[in-house]
Amino acid sequence: MPSSMKALLAEVRACQVCAAHLPHGPRPVVQLGASARLVIIGQAPGSKVHASGVPWQDDSGDRLRDWTGLDAKAFYDPARVALVPMGFCYPGAGDNADLPPRPECAPLWHARLLAALAPSRLILLVGIHAQGYYLKGQPKRTMTETVRGFADYLPSFFPLPHPSWRSTGWMRKNPWFAAKVLPRLRQAVRTAVT
Repeated sequence: MPSSMKALLAEVRACQVCAAHLPHGPRPVVQLGASARLVIIGQAPGSKVHASGVPWQDDSGDRLRDWTGLDAKAFYDPARVALVPMGFCYPGAGDNADLPPRPECAPLWHARLLAALAPSRLILLVGIHAQGYYLKGQPKRTMTETVRGFADYLPSFFPLPHPSWRSTGWMRKNPWFAAKVLPRLRQAVRTAVT
């Protein structure tokens, strides 16, 4: 890993910008390698990821790996896959779910992190927070319509729902996701990581 990449990751991992707003304290979680051509931008680490420090090491990560067709070895290879959440630290929990990602992270870090990667890349936008930030005025009326219209955002972006347990009911209501979107997603991911 180039020293400039190591320095950038060290800077991110030492970030304390929103420490006062994090009930469990800061623990930025990110994975990055200069040659990564697949970037997965999710929401923010959950409590399990906060505890382990390993991105997507929870049930949502299992489902996301299934959706992408990547095994853990490929998924956790920073030379192939960058894992960059909208918020790098666990924001804490609300009434029935985790709080939204802190708004400071993406404007502070994303441009610098993405500039350190290969210019030819596929970015998976996982969930409404990533889609709202990166599609800036281009998303459809709902997240469902945005995901259904995924081809409108290729070759740069591929919007996906968040793979939490809540997506189980959403997938039942939207069988086209498994039938039409997932095969195209797996094809696009294979192309990006090989």
